[in-house]
Amino acid sequence: MKHTLGSGPIEPQLHDLMPGLAHGLDEIFNEPGKPKSVGFVLLAFNFGDKGRCNYISNANREDVVTLLAEQLAYFKGMPETGGGTA
Repeated sequence: MKHTLGSGPIEPQLHDLMPGLAHGLDEIFNEPGKPKSVGFVLLAFNFGDKGRCNYISNANREDVVTLLAEQLAYFKGMPETGGGTA
């Protein structure tokens, strides 16, 4: 099966919600009017096999690609913990 969770624009049902969430997170993490000190990536997806992963960030794409590659390598090196929710 070909996985396509990460391709395409933000899905219509999240199109209005995600920019607002990103703006709110950015204001929480970074004081308005000052240089940004905290970057974030928000990934939202449907459980199961419907939909795709929707992505928004306050960082530039190159930094996010590096972050995700490093995070994936870290996850792959970790023992299975059984998942769960935060």
